Amino acid sequence: MISLGASSGTTSTNQSSNSNNFGINFGSSTENLPVLNIREKQKDALKVMLNLNLPISSSVAHEPVWKLFIYDRSGQDIVSPLLTVKELRDFGVTLHMQLHCDRDAIPDVPAVYFVMPTDENIMRICQDFRNHLYDFYYLNFIAPISRTKLEELATVALQTNSSSNISKVFDQYLNFISLEDDVFILKHADYDAISYYAINRPAVQENEIEIIMDYIVDSLFSVFVTLGVVPVIRAPKGNAAEMVAEKLDKKIRQNLRDTRNCFFTGTDFQRHGSSALPLIFSRPLLVILDRTIDMATPLAHSWTYQALAHDVLDLKLNQVFIEEPAKANETKSKSKTNAYDLSPSDTFWTQQKGTPFPQVAEAIQERLETYRSSEEEVKQLKTEMGLSGNIPDHAISLITDNTTKLTNAINTLPELLESKRLIDLHTTIASAILEHIKQRKLDVYFEIEEKLVSSKGHLDQKSASTPFELIQDPSSGSAEDKLRLLLIHYLSSSQLSESEIEQYVNELKKLECDLSAFEYIRRFKTFQSPTTMNLSSSTSFGTDSIFQSLGGGTKTVNMFSKLMSQGSQFVMEGVKNLVVKKQSLPITRVMDALMEAKSTPETDEFRCFDPKVLAKAANMYGEDSASGQFSSSISNRTTFQDAIVFVVGGGNYIEYQNLVDYCKGKSTPKRIIYGTTELMNAHRFIMQLSKLGNEM
Repeated sequence: MISLGASSGTTSTNQSSNSNNFGINFGSSTENLPVLNIREKQKDALKVMLNLNLPISSSVAHEPVWKLFIYDRSGQDIVSPLLTVKELRDFGVTLHMQLHCDRDAIPDVPAVYFVMPTDENIMRICQDFRNHLYDFYYLNFIAPISRTKLEELATVALQTNSSSNISKVFDQYLNFISLEDDVFILKHADYDAISYYAINRPAVQENEIEIIMDYIVDSLFSVFVTLGVVPVIRAPKGNAAEMVAEKLDKKIRQNLRDTRNCFFTGTDFQRHGSSALPLIFSRPLLVILDRTIDMATPLAHSWTYQALAHDVLDLKLNQVFIEEPAKANETKSKSKTNAYDLSPSDTFWTQQKGTPFPQVAEAIQERLETYRSSEEEVKQLKTEMGLSGNIPDHAISLITDNTTKLTNAINTLPELLESKRLIDLHTTIASAILEHIKQRKLDVYFEIEEKLVSSKGHLDQKSASTPFELIQDPSSGSAEDKLRLLLIHYLSSSQLSESEIEQYVNELKKLECDLSAFEYIRRFKTFQSPTTMNLSSSTSFGTDSIFQSLGGGTKTVNMFSKLMSQGSQFVMEGVKNLVVKKQSLPITRVMDALMEAKSTPETDEFRCFDPKVLAKAANMYGEDSASGQFSSSISNRTTFQDAIVFVVGGGNYIEYQNLVDYCKGKSTPKRIIYGTTELMNAHRFIMQLSKLGNEM
């Protein structure tokens, strides 16, 4: 028989790997690190899983059990941003393989599986049973396995005499991908299944929408099981976000009522021999929003390092892919694509990813100069230490002094080498980005788009160029760049005349540009709700908006002198050094209003759900007991220090960075996790809009 241990539904549930550290004080303002750290929580869960689902003791050193690690594509996408090959080896993983690759039998070694419970995967695991590949199977399912599939596994295990080899079966509730301490997505591979296009296509059936919504809800449930918190949920009315909020509230509520298998009570600590810790801290706010709240930002040209890398390079799962052109003297050679890791251990990346690109280029140059200075000091020491012959007394003193310096230099050598590696890495990435900026005049696009948004489409007389002039200029950007500019101009302006639109469209037709995306946006704007229009067009949010006093748009300052000096790694001639004036995007304005309990026309009508409020309490506070919805007068009284915002239909690094800047600018600490169904750059979003336009 398959050992199920402490069952949750039909399978054993690894609560220890998902709901650790219940004694969190969310109200503490003295914490240096974010309390809600989705990346570390999920990483801890994976470590427990690799420890054969046993709690990890930091006080007792032990030799890891050597094991195999087998995953499907979903498992690989989850693990790769979190654990390096070295970390896998530290946990005893000697070999890691794809589930569906050819694998030989390896006896006497535990095999840890980490897969989705799909029909295809279950069939392959059953085939492994038949082939008797391993002596010990630890089956970990990313999402809960159904009773039917579990019985199928059990039947094949009995038929093949493999039941005694199955050590554990666990539902891990880890069906999401953590990219940062405060960023997660639901899908990378097969993102089309839950994309903006999938939800909004004209021919979509009701049962298909239900499947998409259920997938999103199950994944969000995994997020909160992993964090070990029960959120208060807010969502606008009348779109996909409301459906997700209702379903998630119901799912968490049902789990809280199941006292035997509840994920949010801390009983898991007792099961593993630790003291149970109650949930006594401020609960976070979960705000679920629909992509339609802001259609312009995903199309915008960006100016910060991370957002630019995502826009113009192939950045995915914390790796950036850069194509190395073929050498001029090798006509038959093909271009080569190199992958570069951008991990949290990369100090330059963590410090500069939200910085405007010109400042990043300056920072790289400064680091290079510091490295060269240190390298020169070491060379000078080597020369001075090469004294020979009769050594006078003062030279002996000099040697002693230099020996100390050389020892210090040797001690700092690993740090120096790591610094050189990071300099080379970011020089390569920044150079590739700079090439795109110069070829496509992305600085000009960014500047004019920022002015369009901040002025609601009305440019002043001082503007160096107009959107129409930029679209007319054959040397400025690709056809897609010009289409993005038109879409942003159209979305940000309420007074763009039909004749002006016709001029833009005709210019783009000359470039043979596919205008299906624009046709969809025209139709979308026609049926846009008043609330969404207010949020999208407004550049301030209340009288005390954190960014209101700073204004919007950009300004150009004097060219950065350090990059104009001789020997600079970056030739920045012709590129504007734009200083971005802070302005809060629609999503940031919503989060500010809800976290600060501000009364605004846009958010007062948001629905509010509290899964922890039971029917009796619901009646007492005038709440809908069936859905858990508060009346707005009750919900608007609560302020929040911690929040998760989740965007149904795709997100982007521009919104993420805007939220980071908002939190940094607050006098009282605020922490926001940004989640979305997928991270999409403008190209991917336009492709989806074009498909929708073609299907209208």
